[in-house]
Amino acid sequence: MKFTYKALKNNVLIKANIEADNKQKLIEYLKAKNYLIVDIFEHKNLFNEMQNKYFASVGHSDIVDFTRQLAIMFNAGLTIIDALDILKKQTTNPAMLRLINSLDDSIRAGNSLSLAMSQYPHHFNNLYIALVKSGEASGKLDEILVRLADQLEKQRTFKAKIKGALIYPVIIIIGMIGVIFVMITFVIPKLLELYKDFDIDLPITTKILIVISSFFQRAWPLVIIIIFGAVVLTKRILHTKRGKKLFDRLILKIPLFNKIIKMSALVDTTRTLSILMKSGVSIIEALSIAVETSSNLVFQDAFATIKNRVEKGDSLGKSMGQLELFPPILVQMTTVGEQTGHLDEVLFKMSVFFEMESELAIKALTTMIEPVILVVLAIGVGFIVFSVITPIYNLTNAF
Repeated sequence: MKFTYKALKNNVLIKANIEADNKQKLIEYLKAKNYLIVDIFEHKNLFNEMQNKYFASVGHSDIVDFTRQLAIMFNAGLTIIDALDILKKQTTNPAMLRLINSLDDSIRAGNSLSLAMSQYPHHFNNLYIALVKSGEASGKLDEILVRLADQLEKQRTFKAKIKGALIYPVIIIIGMIGVIFVMITFVIPKLLELYKDFDIDLPITTKILIVISSFFQRAWPLVIIIIFGAVVLTKRILHTKRGKKLFDRLILKIPLFNKIIKMSALVDTTRTLSILMKSGVSIIEALSIAVETSSNLVFQDAFATIKNRVEKGDSLGKSMGQLELFPPILVQMTTVGEQTGHLDEVLFKMSVFFEMESELAIKALTTMIEPVILVVLAIGVGFIVFSVITPIYNLTNAF
């Protein structure tokens, strides 16, 4: 950061520009030089200020790193205030720095860490708050934070695997749609104009292509507006509970995607229940948190039903077995875990199993999608080529 300072030394007024990390460090530097500070002015960059204010954000990776660093410093014996002070000096993300400053202010005002974090549900979900609260109550906050950091790391890795596996097919599909749109709208019409001057009978495929091409040539701005409007409308519908639930039910019935969605949801919920119970949270409270943290509304309803049955005295395994959503292996292993008293360990092993199953399902999906894309692309290109070339062949025979 750039500053301009005015200071007195030996009764001489000095004015100069200087670079410093922050205003406090500049003050310490000037005092060490025996300067009597008169004024300090910070040169603010308007672009950087706007970028930091409106575009900087706290991402999942920032929370993962924050949790890991906090756990290490607690384990080293530092107090929460000292740990946050160190993190403030190390943080380069302005949004994350504002979050840490706010947590620090709340804790200095006498609040607990869990209460301070609960003011930011977008960054710290119910699972996070429950575990921190459990760590504060048991005096094992450093162990809880390590466990929580491991959980967040696994979530990050798992999501990255899913995105990495699906990005190639998505790029191919978008590219294919873009190329076909440009061909039909701008390229094909110029080629088809050649046939207007010749009195020949055009094949049915060429006539179909002419109709499609003429429509897109005249109405392509309207097509783009309709697509954009459909995307915006779909997003708004998905932001409603009814629309999101309908979408979640629908996607669980699509053959190619239902297994991936189901396994992904089971990975999160079994791992969440495992880490909560291992940290001393009761089964009822753990199920309540599983309801609130599940991203799929179908699974939310399922865990709400299970929670009600467990409150009435049923076992977790029996409650799961009454719902078709949960696979038999999870029901059987949960029952075994309850009988042996190692439910948290069993659920963790099941989360590892479901993670492997979801990765296999993703690989199977991508392996299946690639040849389907190539076949569709070949059919589309073949249709266009046949529709353009056949009239030329007919025209040659006529001569």
